[in-house]
Amino acid sequence: MKPTVFIDRKVPAEVEAYIAEHCIIDKWEEAAPIPRTLLHEKLAKASGLLTAGMKIDAELLEHAPHLKVVSSISVGYNHFDLAAMKERGIIGTNTPHVLNDTVADLAFALILGTARRVAELDRYVKDGQWKSGDGIKLFGTDVHHAKLGIIGMGRIGEAVARRAKFGFDMEVVYYNRSRKPEAEEKLGVKYSELHELLASSDFVVLLAPLTAATNKLIGQNEFNIMKPSSIFINISRGQTVDEQALIEALQSGSIAAAGLDVYEKEPIDADHPFLTMANVLTLPHIGSATTQTRFDMAMLAAQNLVSALTGQTPACIVDELK
Repeated sequence: MKPTVFIDRKVPAEVEAYIAEHCIIDKWEEAAPIPRTLLHEKLAKASGLLTAGMKIDAELLEHAPHLKVVSSISVGYNHFDLAAMKERGIIGTNTPHVLNDTVADLAFALILGTARRVAELDRYVKDGQWKSGDGIKLFGTDVHHAKLGIIGMGRIGEAVARRAKFGFDMEVVYYNRSRKPEAEEKLGVKYSELHELLASSDFVVLLAPLTAATNKLIGQNEFNIMKPSSIFINISRGQTVDEQALIEALQSGSIAAAGLDVYEKEPIDADHPFLTMANVLTLPHIGSATTQTRFDMAMLAAQNLVSALTGQTPACIVDELK
């Protein structure tokens, strides 16, 4: 008999068809999250769960006695209660690697957008403010030949470095918990301690995963080290930055601008200070949000799910649950 799986969101038809070859599907396709009581009913008979950001905690797992695998359509898995899952022998999987280039592209969209004030000057034109002779009011910052500091040199970091080095002829330094000699040789990048990277870089891109060690990794002390002309980009997780410290750094001129795709609270509140700051470019957490990449992520998540339920080893079990 096929195992039952619950899918908590709409997925591409090809992905659903693949899962249906191996499993009985129960699903929720509404835009709003599934009500908790109904979710408990669905999970009571499910052996597998396909989700993206659902919080998987001990309370939820109490209602899922047959659950063997949680497959997340995401790279990050800070929504997993790893201890609770490990205690119950539940496999947790994610979808790394397939989104590397897409996220790196967005990093450069934020770099270029902040450096050349794209969103700000778009509004300037559309609001009818553009006048002959504006000149210096419209000036931005060069990206080519500037110095880029990357915090977190995983595969996405390497993809960002490749674009910076070979596309914009930037000097690239990186900070990581372990050095990457192969990347240094292949990409011509240099390792730097965090303090030195922050003090010397024109652009700082934060790509570190959210862990206990990286929670609020960048705060007041770090922003004070940065150059007043520097631009800060965050496409990792909002909690890796002390958001209040970032607001104060932008307001005081400790740094020049920020490009953000992630926030401490998502969606961001309508009265958040970022939304009235001309030197902040805000995006709604769209790092991997292209049609092809999201399809690839969903299919990889489906393959992880099916593998776990058919006696095979999924390709992408999260490290802590291996």
